[in-house]
Amino acid sequence: MTQDPLNRIALALERMSPAPLRCPDFNQVDAFLWHTSPDKLEPIATVSRVDLNLLVGIDRSRDTLLDNTSRFANGMPANNALLWGARGMGKSSLVKAVHADIVGQGLPLKMVELQREDLPSVIRLLALLRDAPYQFLLFCDDLSFSHDDQHYKSLKAVLDGGIAGRPENVIFYATSNRRHLMPRDMIENESSGAINPGEAVEEKVSLSDRFGLWLGFHPCDQDQYLQMIKGYCAAHFVTVEPDVLQAEAIEWQATRGSRSGRVAWQFFVDLAGRHGVAI
Repeated sequence: MTQDPLNRIALALERMSPAPLRCPDFNQVDAFLWHTSPDKLEPIATVSRVDLNLLVGIDRSRDTLLDNTSRFANGMPANNALLWGARGMGKSSLVKAVHADIVGQGLPLKMVELQREDLPSVIRLLALLRDAPYQFLLFCDDLSFSHDDQHYKSLKAVLDGGIAGRPENVIFYATSNRRHLMPRDMIENESSGAINPGEAVEEKVSLSDRFGLWLGFHPCDQDQYLQMIKGYCAAHFVTVEPDVLQAEAIEWQATRGSRSGRVAWQFFVDLAGRHGVAI
């Protein structure tokens, strides 16, 4: 039977306008992933993270971020944070470890991770979280923008909140290898090609200025690298002769051509596997 044209139009409009997004049960877990198309918050029962005490060589950044997050979780003023610097030095691990520590203190802090590609949807996410009875830590890992990327404009909605303001129960943490989130040559090109170079550069650089807290991460030295590995061994009860452990660890980083917290963990995973220790 042929459907009435008006009914077909009505059904098409319903498909184009999905039902309003409902809040998940925030009591269920402490971490969520934000998805779009359709919008939803996916509960994450087990978060991949390391213990806060195992993050070596970043004591100042650890204490600063922990204090900032603790104040926010207690309903006090706190800053959005940009963790920038050397890759593999524990930026994202620190955010997740700090969140775990705060939750372990019994404070009602929920973490929501979103991807850079989903930043244009952040207004909808903020609207969902605004009236929820929890404090929310929005986390975007490895945040950066390319030459033709306009997503950075959506980020301003998180940091400034637009006319409605950022919800008081939301804070934003991001990690990046770049201090200003933009490629250096992009900033230089804007400067050389604009009618008013200063204004063109200012729009790009001012994005990172909107983070009240900047935490820099720098390459570790050999002593810190070895200390990280010894900490992992102690935490997971892997026993190796000190001279053997040091020689193998140094050889591992030499073959990788780099030395960082990530390389230290990768060596430890290999070491634990060879010794039959589950981690």
